[in-house]
Amino acid sequence: MDASPATNAAEGTPLIAPSTTEHPLYDSVVDACRTVFDPEIPVNIYDLGLVYTIAIDDTSVVRIIMTLTAPGCPVAGEMPGWVSDAVSVVPGVKDVEVEMTFDPQWGMDMMSDEARLELGFM
Repeated sequence: MDASPATNAAEGTPLIAPSTTEHPLYDSVVDACRTVFDPEIPVNIYDLGLVYTIAIDDTSVVRIIMTLTAPGCPVAGEMPGWVSDAVSVVPGVKDVEVEMTFDPQWGMDMMSDEARLELGFM
């Protein structure tokens, strides 16, 4: 997501950990995430706002924290594998870990402008 992370006002800590945007692999990992689509919505998971964090360490291990549009999503068990498969083929990526979270819960406000336009919300 390009938007500022949500924060917990009471504690001042981000609800969504920041991404490692300065890492040289970051843009390629984002592009790989954009090849994965929610089968019920014709928009990629990155622009839908389902990818909360892309953290890349010094050894080029990628850790992705993501969510689904709803906890009961029928592809909940498959989606992390799809993301891992897409990102693992990015040249330079050593390993991929995908973690699913529902905190914070996904909302339509997390979509990019491109996703809103594609879905007719703009």
